[in-house]
Amino acid sequence: MYSEKVMDHFTNPRNVGEMPDADGVGTEGNPVCGDVMKIFIKVRDDRITDVKFQTFGCGAAIAVSSMVTEMAKGMTLDEAMKITKSSLADALDGLPPQKMHCSNLGADALHKAIEDYRKKQGK
Repeated sequence: MYSEKVMDHFTNPRNVGEMPDADGVGTEGNPVCGDVMKIFIKVRDDRITDVKFQTFGCGAAIAVSSMVTEMAKGMTLDEAMKITKSSLADALDGLPPQKMHCSNLGADALHKAIEDYRKKQGK
């Protein structure tokens, strides 16, 4: 059973869409379940000013994508790198054990977007 927050982020996802001029892009997928997340970030003065996502997957994957974008917006890159699968699951008031891998995808895709940005900046 999903929490109200999971259902809210699944039925009303925030920050959905592509960002053609993104400063960093991270993609993470799980071949076992077929979920794929793509996170786009805009950065100014080492802070995430905008973030969007595209996700192909189950309701939990969509909810995690929505929540990770809400959490990361406004954070510094170092703060956003500290978002973990458990902090994501906690923010959603929990995920069923068989859906915890979805929270891994959200954190990992965000971290990859930040790493992509830093690589492009020569850091």
